Amino acid sequence: MSRLTERSLAIPKGVDVQITDIEISVKGPNGQLKQARADGVEVNLNGEEVSIRTIGETRQARAMTGTMQALLRNMMAGVSTKWEKRLELQGVGYRAQLQGKKLVLQLGFSHPVEFTPPENIEIATPTPTEIVVSGVDRQLVGQVAADIRSKRPPEPYKGKGVRYVGEYVKRKESKK
Repeated sequence: MSRLTERSLAIPKGVDVQITDIEISVKGPNGQLKQARADGVEVNLNGEEVSIRTIGETRQARAMTGTMQALLRNMMAGVSTKWEKRLELQGVGYRAQLQGKKLVLQLGFSHPVEFTPPENIEIATPTPTEIVVSGVDRQLVGQVAADIRSKRPPEPYKGKGVRYVGEYVKRKESKK
């Protein structure tokens, strides 16, 4: 059994945590996030630390204690330093560019693929074959990166497509 929740979370400098009966609000220099409190979990603010404990002995309560700890840690890290996912395009003629807030991708189709990011998500293209997705909410950053990757996932024969930086794509041998 994990003993991770026995340790309290230190609040980074510049981050303000507000706890109510319904939700937990974390505010920092990069933005603000809110999370609903889970049943069977007690969250207390002790000066510069947040402690999380299980109320009751149910399996669901124990599971949600660790989940709340991870969510709260990610929220505090996101509002102090933004989360970031990097994608790369591999393939002849594959490129990305920003037109306003819209991301336009050339992925080998007969038409350009347009992607409009949700609010609170920033997309940058430092080079035509690199995309950087950043934001405060870790889950939303990961979901947006996965949505962009799903427009043309890497194929196993030539490795063409949109992939995460450093992602390994298992290659197959072609038919002989």
